[in-house]
Amino acid sequence: MGFDYTIRSGRKLLRCGYTTGTCAALAAAGAVELLLTGTAPEQAALITPKGLRVEVGLEDCRLTAGRASCAVRKDAGDDPDVTDGMLVYATVKKTERGITIDGGEGVGRVTKPGLDQPVGEAAINTVPRKMIRAAIEEVCAERGYGGGIAVTVSIPGGAERAKKTFNPMLGIEGGLSVLGTSGIVEPMSEQALVDTIAVELRQRAAEDRTRVILTPGNYGLDFLRRGYPELETVGTVKCSNYLGEALDLAAIEGFREVLLVGHVGKLVKLAGGVMNTHSHVADCRRELFCAHAAVCGAGPETCRALMAQVTSDGCLAVLEQAGLREQVMESLCAAIQEVLDRRVSGAYAVGAVLFSNEYGLLGKTEGAEKLLNTWRKKQ
Repeated sequence: MGFDYTIRSGRKLLRCGYTTGTCAALAAAGAVELLLTGTAPEQAALITPKGLRVEVGLEDCRLTAGRASCAVRKDAGDDPDVTDGMLVYATVKKTERGITIDGGEGVGRVTKPGLDQPVGEAAINTVPRKMIRAAIEEVCAERGYGGGIAVTVSIPGGAERAKKTFNPMLGIEGGLSVLGTSGIVEPMSEQALVDTIAVELRQRAAEDRTRVILTPGNYGLDFLRRGYPELETVGTVKCSNYLGEALDLAAIEGFREVLLVGHVGKLVKLAGGVMNTHSHVADCRRELFCAHAAVCGAGPETCRALMAQVTSDGCLAVLEQAGLREQVMESLCAAIQEVLDRRVSGAYAVGAVLFSNEYGLLGKTEGAEKLLNTWRKKQ
């Protein structure tokens, strides 16, 4: 029993943990087992979306008045996660049909549009909801139960701990978010990540020093596969939030052409000269959208609407309504190209491609257009 999975960052091995979403799903599985059998299980297990098995002990299992609850203690591994060590509870009861999921004590509630869940819903994101549902369905099938289950996820102490996160600014009130896309927490040691980027760039340079694609994460890789299958042979390196470090390391390794591909929420920050895009370092997305919208002729009402948004997609929706999205993206791309050129100082040709999950391709800088045209001819 337990979870023991590490990743290599440079010369270090860092221990991974599991997300609050995984904790909630495991706790829900245990609680349903207790509800249906009357016996508290000692542990629960599941396969995360990343494909890794997590098996943990259950704590504080209780069965009272037609309800059952179990808790799982969050283990963030070597990541400095504010939720590390907290108990994530799931309380379940029988219903006529279906599975409903809600948040209780310590779980935030969405109060502004543009987030993963609609306004009014508990801040339990899509993937954790799927994991919770799948865990409950598996236990119900095993026990031959065909009725419904209502589950409430709670994190005691979550309201206080949430003050140390960006939830209040994002419009998530009253507690923490239940997050996770892979089910696993991978440590975010800054130097370790930069060292890893250096190693991967060195490996790519050994294969082909001509060109490389940098992308902050999985969204960029997925977008490349969908939108630019002809670039499948070009080496890619994930650079997380460390765009400036990655650009510098690409120069050290002697690359001649570098294309940066990423979600607008990350890359728009480049227009303001921000080279570390982590929200703890800088979050000037709406300010940049607003400034460039004003340059493109947006009035005070549109500018105020932009400044009220909490996501990049929200800003894009405002610009779309104002008929300014294409103009503003052109303006932002021009500023991004200027910042990139200044950073690389002629060491190599560089450009950037920006997209969003909602709108798809949003813009390409002048340098990106040239690189893509050249690379297509080489295919």
